[in-house]
Amino acid sequence: MNVRSQISMVFHLDKCIGCHTCSIACKNIWTDRRGTEYMWWNNVETKPGTGFPTQWENQEKYRGGWEKKNGSINLRSTSKARTVTDIFHNPSMPGMDDYYEPWTYKYDELFNAPEGPDQPTAKPVSMVTGEYINLEAGPNWDDDLGGSKIYAENDPNLKGLTAEQRMQLSAIERLVFFYFPRICNHCLNPSCVAACPSGALYKRGEDGIVLIDQKRCRGWRSCVAACPYKKTFYNWTTGKSEKCILCFPRLETGQAPACFHSCVGRIRYLGVLLYDADRLEGVAKSPDEELIDAHRSMILNPNDPAVIAAALENGVHESVIVSAQKSPVYRFVKEWKIALPPHIEYRTLPMLFYVPPMSPVMAEKNDDTVGSVSDDFFHDIEQARVPLQFLANLFGAGHQGKVVYALKKQKAVRTYRRAVTVGDIDIKLAEKMLLEADCTVEQAEAIYQLTSLCTFDDRFVIPPMHREEAIEMMKDPHEHRSSVGFGFVEAPERGL
Repeated sequence: MNVRSQISMVFHLDKCIGCHTCSIACKNIWTDRRGTEYMWWNNVETKPGTGFPTQWENQEKYRGGWEKKNGSINLRSTSKARTVTDIFHNPSMPGMDDYYEPWTYKYDELFNAPEGPDQPTAKPVSMVTGEYINLEAGPNWDDDLGGSKIYAENDPNLKGLTAEQRMQLSAIERLVFFYFPRICNHCLNPSCVAACPSGALYKRGEDGIVLIDQKRCRGWRSCVAACPYKKTFYNWTTGKSEKCILCFPRLETGQAPACFHSCVGRIRYLGVLLYDADRLEGVAKSPDEELIDAHRSMILNPNDPAVIAAALENGVHESVIVSAQKSPVYRFVKEWKIALPPHIEYRTLPMLFYVPPMSPVMAEKNDDTVGSVSDDFFHDIEQARVPLQFLANLFGAGHQGKVVYALKKQKAVRTYRRAVTVGDIDIKLAEKMLLEADCTVEQAEAIYQLTSLCTFDDRFVIPPMHREEAIEMMKDPHEHRSSVGFGFVEAPERGL
């Protein structure tokens, strides 16, 4: 058993209000430089929708992630032979039109406009060329466009839905959307790391954060093509690739990442998980319908004496194990099993998990009255406006079972809390629903507390990073400490 630690995340989609505060916090800190204008390490999409970049989930177009062939897994975007032929050209890499051409405004034309009969306006100009442009796309262009023919109808997750279900998603009484915030998943089996010809991408051994060495990066952009979530970007000024670093300078000082800290809806949870690295290849080769269970099985119980002993023997610090025992991510993913990985079929084994959203009940219009199709206080999961197959394509590798389990448990907890706090639902009925949803009363209370009444410390259990132990693998920690703050910071440069 090769026990390692991994910083992991949970996003509770039932709480996201789509305010984009997380995106702006990340943008202002990390990607406000020349060459990064189009980058959004954190973005919030509307589902159903095509996302950012456009249709990033369509791997027939972008060929990201891994594919299983003949009992082994291989990169979809490249191979050892194709690395040479494609090193200067990645045919499946998204272009500027797939993202958007970043723009700003000539504000001086607004502020210094002479007095006249018309209201002055600021014209948009490209941040790449400096020329005037017509705005046609943006990072959140499909925001709130549920049912739109351009965006919602072209969501790749609609695959497998019946014609009737597709029609219902665009019917006026049944329009629906939910928000889907995304950052780098810091996967256990990252395809971006495997695809890099220069070895610039790496996964930190002490916490699993995936980073890019700017000095080693040669701008081949193989990582951009290989990442199925399209969370690696190319800086067109420096000629280097960049990506989300999970604000590791903040984590090392005990602070939550900027997007987590600024989240208005308090949807984000962060903690450390212990996993068995020896099982990684076997899990990645699992059949699609077994991937979620196999992924969960890699996550180890931090209270198990055998796991603790193996972790200590492998160099995991005792304080990290204590943090893992308090991790909210472990509870959502392993204990309660209501948080699911996005597109596990890409086989990168993402360590960002989502609690799938509850959606409004289906409505119908009779004459001038719009009413619910369900007579129950909380509708049946199968009667929700978002088809189960859509959520299964997003969170269940196309299989509905795990999604239904998560949604029914959430519904049972809601029903139970309604019975306790309001009393208009029979408590016996609520407890029966908990039993049917594989949930105890104690577990329901715990889910309620961590979902609704959680404090900052409940949501973010940040383990001590012990950077001194990581540094001593390469140099004397005392020598490193005495040199910190001296010398010059070298900016990335083009070329070899």
